Amino acid sequence: MSNHLYDLIRSRMPAPEKTFAEAEDGRSYSYQDVEAISARFANALIELGVRPGDRVAVQVEKSIEATMLYLGCIRAGAIFLPLNTAYTAAEIDYFLTDAEPRVFVCDPARREALAPVAGKAGALIETLGASTGQGTSAGTLADRAFAAPLQFDDVDRGPDDLAAILYTSGTTGRSKGAMLSHENLASNARTLVEEWRFSADDVLIHALPIFHTHGLFVATNVVLLSGASMLFLAKFDPDRILALMPRATAMMGVPTFYVRLLQHPDLTRETTANIRLFVSGSAPLLAETHREWQARTGHAILERYGMTETNMNTSNPYEGDRIAGTVGFPLPGVEVRITEPESGQVLGNNEIGMIEVKGPNVFKGYWRMPEKTESEFRPDGFFITGDLGKIDEKGYVHILGRGKDLIITGGYNVYPKEIESEIDAINGVVESAVIGVPHHDFGEGVTAVVVKDGTAQLEEKDIHSVLEGRLARYKLPKRVIFVDELPRNTMGKVQKNILRDRFADLYRSTSAP
Repeated sequence: MSNHLYDLIRSRMPAPEKTFAEAEDGRSYSYQDVEAISARFANALIELGVRPGDRVAVQVEKSIEATMLYLGCIRAGAIFLPLNTAYTAAEIDYFLTDAEPRVFVCDPARREALAPVAGKAGALIETLGASTGQGTSAGTLADRAFAAPLQFDDVDRGPDDLAAILYTSGTTGRSKGAMLSHENLASNARTLVEEWRFSADDVLIHALPIFHTHGLFVATNVVLLSGASMLFLAKFDPDRILALMPRATAMMGVPTFYVRLLQHPDLTRETTANIRLFVSGSAPLLAETHREWQARTGHAILERYGMTETNMNTSNPYEGDRIAGTVGFPLPGVEVRITEPESGQVLGNNEIGMIEVKGPNVFKGYWRMPEKTESEFRPDGFFITGDLGKIDEKGYVHILGRGKDLIITGGYNVYPKEIESEIDAINGVVESAVIGVPHHDFGEGVTAVVVKDGTAQLEEKDIHSVLEGRLARYKLPKRVIFVDELPRNTMGKVQKNILRDRFADLYRSTSAP
């Protein structure tokens, strides 16, 4: 049998005893463990009735076992569907109803709250928690896995078969499921290993979440395809990261990581001397942060550009100028062009327009949304990203804004309409507009501008109290501002650009929330 993605991973594995990942409590997992534990998870999934093409939805805390579950899904021919750990039961209900997974895996502590949601969607519910010791892990799925055989005959999957579905925000309505194939993931990982010079000698500090592209498909797959090792942190901790730097050679992070580390007195050229590569993505890196990092450490951060739908599209060069404020050149095999948004006419150097991409990294479409899929692609196969940018005379790609209202805060995508719908349903609210404005720590701060009824006694804390429990924490507005009316154009459309300009300095102070 041929399993396209896992065959590639297996073909590049180093010596079996080589360390794949080391947990914070000192437990170490070898590449032999990768093969054995992923086989056990694959066997456990098959025991639960998972068949090729079935979805396995996963909302669990970060652990090495969760990465083994991801690989087990791939080997079992299933489609891995990771979900943000911050999602509420109401949000999970939407994803499970839409994706109809065969199995839903959650944290043991959330089983009782989420069991009705899983049952409504017709999904079997299993649990997976953080490991409690070598060879053991909390949760029903872990119990099944560690009682399962160490060998597994991988299910036949080709390059175009789906490996994962990741939900992403859109311009209208609820989240859309981006369908990613085995070759989408494999091609991008192969390219990044080469472009970023990863080898079995590398040790990556992994402090990213593993429910989205950056932490799972970029960081983890690059390590697997290079035979490297990783120091696996449950969450971002500046003290812990700085303590690990002498043992590491690379780190991947979101801009917030670098901002926080720059605030640490122990960040010096000496503490970062062993690191050969710092990568930033998931949100725009301020040129100021880039310059300050280089002045403080001697390292130029490598910024790249990717999306849930495309994995990575561009990268600043490993060798050559990494220019602050740019995301570098198109990756090998990936085409990037700038077009006039309405007509699709290709524009020249330094002309601002819509960024479009084409290549083996680009997804297969949106889950059960054929019309939406068709509308997002040009007839010649280019995907319309929704991001505005330009390509300069040297070939560097610049991201200048978004044609969509998407907010990226701390590396997470937030779609304003979802928050506006919740706020507008509050008694006393006439209407609202949710915008992203520059934030010193998160890149963009989610900000709600609200018009309330003249008799309403609503305050900022009242809005927050209603939204808590309804929305993931990263979606909650950092500020709620009350205004008499929202600015509109002659067609009656709210002019969010005016609001963004008006409140551009809201978080300017470093003491701002």
